[in-house]
Amino acid sequence: MAYTINRVLAGVSMDDADTRTRAALTNGGFGVLTEIDVQATMKKKIDKDMDGYRILGACNPNMAWEAIGMEPRLGVMLPCNVILREVDNGVEVSAVDPVASMSAIENDALPAVASKVRDMLAKVVDAI
Repeated sequence: MAYTINRVLAGVSMDDADTRTRAALTNGGFGVLTEIDVQATMKKKIDKDMDGYRILGACNPNMAWEAIGMEPRLGVMLPCNVILREVDNGVEVSAVDPVASMSAIENDALPAVASKVRDMLAKVVDAI
């Protein structure tokens, strides 16, 4: 089972991909709660160079509320991470597939919510 929803933005800079991704997330009903510049963190913490790599923690409050109401410990899997990763021909955007990430949780009601969020994230990635 694939665990991400992916798209390569050919010929696009990291900053442009970031701007486009944030706009698509907003238009898709998500907010960005967290941001991690992995490239800068690796340089600072262990003096290692790497290509651009950012993690955006995206959340749709209504869906998070519904899911946490069904499964209170679900917060360990939130927010839904979206990564921006420099590749040879541009930037790859990958969003977590919530169906895959929550498949280990034994709660029969949760897959319906995870499926809705997956569909929403797929539309966001397509819109970037």
